[in-house]
Amino acid sequence: MPGFLHNTCAVMRRETGRITRQPMYFVLMIVLPVVSFAFFALLFNQGAIRNIPIAVLDQDNTTLSRKAVQMIDDTPTAMVAYGIQGMDEGERLMREGRIMAIVQIPAFFEKNILSNSQTHLENYVSGTNITVNGLLSKDIQTAVTTFTAGIQLQVLMKQGLTQRQAMAQLMPVRFDKHVLFNPHINYGYYLSPSFMPMMLMIFVVMVTVFAIGTELKHATAREWLGTGNGSVAAALAGKVLPITAVMFLISLVMLVINFKIVGTPLNGSLAVILVGTLLFILSYQSISVLIVSLLANLRLSLSIGGGYSVLAFTFSGLTFPIMAMWEPMQWVSKIFPFTFYTDIFVDQMLRGTPWVYSLPDLCYMSLFIVLPLLCLPRLKRVCTEEKFWGRL
Repeated sequence: MPGFLHNTCAVMRRETGRITRQPMYFVLMIVLPVVSFAFFALLFNQGAIRNIPIAVLDQDNTTLSRKAVQMIDDTPTAMVAYGIQGMDEGERLMREGRIMAIVQIPAFFEKNILSNSQTHLENYVSGTNITVNGLLSKDIQTAVTTFTAGIQLQVLMKQGLTQRQAMAQLMPVRFDKHVLFNPHINYGYYLSPSFMPMMLMIFVVMVTVFAIGTELKHATAREWLGTGNGSVAAALAGKVLPITAVMFLISLVMLVINFKIVGTPLNGSLAVILVGTLLFILSYQSISVLIVSLLANLRLSLSIGGGYSVLAFTFSGLTFPIMAMWEPMQWVSKIFPFTFYTDIFVDQMLRGTPWVYSLPDLCYMSLFIVLPLLCLPRLKRVCTEEKFWGRL
């Protein structure tokens, strides 16, 4: 063991010198991650989707129709940006991407209401963006429902009922919705803790593949192995540990941006998040070592590693729930440490879940760390045989 530690420290000193001499390490480990974190912090600074432009075709143009338009415009999501004269104009605006919905108020709208005849409003939503579609439809429907209830309330009160009696008759069953962990539907709380770790993951993979791949590309792999006194385990540990340390420090910057700038709440254990972050970095470093050891090609390893990293977001369940996926795809989601890390983030940041419930996710991520042990013989071979050197 003392010999292993001595050899590992020797490789770490060599790797530290390489990191300080090559600007690419500085770019991949510090500049690009911090820039990407700052970008997402600014992107989600507003938090919630607000003031989506819509158009209104008011074919009645009466006091009640204008009141309905005002109530729609007062909703958080919808902003009445255009008063159009016909559906052709609305269709043109929607095709140009200038509006996301059209609300049509028919002629005789006020007359039908005052004569107790049924009338209707038409809502045409683009539907190209599922999130915007859902929010706009919900807010517009809420505004119209509130408008309708107000009219019925006035009618019942004119019949001699008190406001309480009218409300009880109008809404015999009252439905109250309670959003427990993100009551303001803040997208910053939901997406920043997802996109920032995704960027961290991508740069961890890239810099780890780059660190090993350049040894093969520049035919310095034998020298690297020799610094570790021929121990491939010591050589690998000394190679990746400086990168691990720097990326963990960068991950702390990510957490500070999340908590202090984006304002994501921390309802659970910070210690669990820190341990999970360290395991997250180590797991993707392990996967990177496996990729570059098997392919022994810097360019191809970067491509495969990048593709694997990007797929992680698709299978994380953040956009389409894992429980709703086809069962084989649910199993595929388990081959990405990102899936387990996002569970930890959501549980500890938003839900305030007791730390013990995050232990399975921590254990799953720990399993990925054994991957380099499976490829040590292969790594030693590519480091000692010249036919693997000099590839792009």
